[in-house]
Amino acid sequence: MEKDKTYRILISGGGTGGHIFPALSIANALRRRNPEVEILFVGAENRMEMERVPAAGYDIIGLPVYGFDRKRLWRNFKVLYQLWKSMRLARKVLKEFNPDMAVGVGGYASGPMLKAAQKKGIPTLIQEQNSYAGVTNKLLAKNATAICVAYDKMERFFPAEKILMTGNPVRNDILNCELTQAQAKEKLGFSPERPLVLVVGGSLGARTINNSISAALDKILNSGASVMWQTGKFYIEECAEKAAGRENVKISAFISNMNVAYRAADVIVSRAGASTISELQLIGLPAILVPSPNVAEDHQRKNAQALVDKNAAIMILDAECQEKIADTVISLLNNQSQRNTMSQNLKKMALADADEKIVNKIYDILK
Repeated sequence: MEKDKTYRILISGGGTGGHIFPALSIANALRRRNPEVEILFVGAENRMEMERVPAAGYDIIGLPVYGFDRKRLWRNFKVLYQLWKSMRLARKVLKEFNPDMAVGVGGYASGPMLKAAQKKGIPTLIQEQNSYAGVTNKLLAKNATAICVAYDKMERFFPAEKILMTGNPVRNDILNCELTQAQAKEKLGFSPERPLVLVVGGSLGARTINNSISAALDKILNSGASVMWQTGKFYIEECAEKAAGRENVKISAFISNMNVAYRAADVIVSRAGASTISELQLIGLPAILVPSPNVAEDHQRKNAQALVDKNAAIMILDAECQEKIADTVISLLNNQSQRNTMSQNLKKMALADADEKIVNKIYDILK
């Protein structure tokens, strides 16, 4: 059969967990389809993919590329030089690895890498996670073979005939938790009798969310709730000081068993990254979303708004978080009916098996 042929697939992108987790999910699905498939990742030097990808068992090459400084334009001379170097290295990677196909998941490295692949006539597939397309993917779209998306109305950004609605690939273990909610709370060291608020600031942490939870912590705990708080590695020490000596709160830089944390939680407070939203849709976890204002095209706010429009989440703007977070969390915890409605509406938006759908498309193109 054609699918048993050993292909060479290049996967490029990264920068944040929102790009890396989908990339790894696609790679894992490719390996499930054919364990002999040859996969090479290309990321950006000094970004988190250079650690996370090898830890997952894949080879990665780093390009010396990074983003444009939109506020201090004079600093972009070095950016342009690094982009030129990255284009040269991308051509070298293509010559040496000779892929049958290149997949781009967004992030700094995917631009020069997929552009070089397109110039060489190699088929390219773009995976756009957000409801508002990124600049890199919009530039690559014209010459892409296929574009996999997670939201409708993406023909605003891409040629309609190339779009395939797949959803966003998520970490497989997210969906694999056989514990009841009470069992999950006990496993994490919380009382099953108390509602649990899960606080997640993304893979690197979020200063606004951490500062807001620090200010709101006592009020939330005094309402009868417990708090599981992922701070990110940059904020763990200052947040640990705030949590010290308090019962019913647990704090960590990173949560490795997110499937158990999701199962245990009654409400989540989170940024509005596309991968996180896709996970919340699949598990139906009521969310208070605080979009990051520090992302391109303000895409997190647009991601969150897509859920708010369907009564599937609550959004608090970053500037209002410290003022509103405590009362919003407590109000949602006290309203079981609202949480049930949000959960049902989230699940209606979910698109399952995105990784398999994307791999199906990859094989369609390769054939």
